[in-house]
Amino acid sequence: QLQLVESGGGLVQPGGSLRLSCTASESTFFDYYHLGWFRQAPGKEREGISCISPTGGITISPDSVKGQFTISRDNAKKSVFLEMHSLKPYDTAVYYCAARHFSLSWDCRPSKFDSWGQGTQVTVSS
Repeated sequence: QLQLVESGGGLVQPGGSLRLSCTASESTFFDYYHLGWFRQAPGKEREGISCISPTGGITISPDSVKGQFTISRDNAKKSVFLEMHSLKPYDTAVYYCAARHFSLSWDCRPSKFDSWGQGTQVTVSS
């Protein structure tokens, strides 16, 4: 299990941008983990936003966020990032990063991940 800490959340105006960061500590096998970003809004179930393979070669995102959110990772820094653009009030949620050990069969559903950060609040409001 990885120790993950998110940062970069906050209040942003509609149409604005944010960059979320997530860093793992005390991990010597960071490049053996799939990583993902998830969000949970009040009254809604947690959903996958974007996930990335251990070396960054494959990403998975639902069609609803493609072109708006972009995931990337820097294994040397043990970090994963989420670039968010054209934010809407609908995007208001607690955003989490998560990890799972390598598997040939994987997807971006929350149930497939077992190491979770504490979450960072993103609020989109004027």
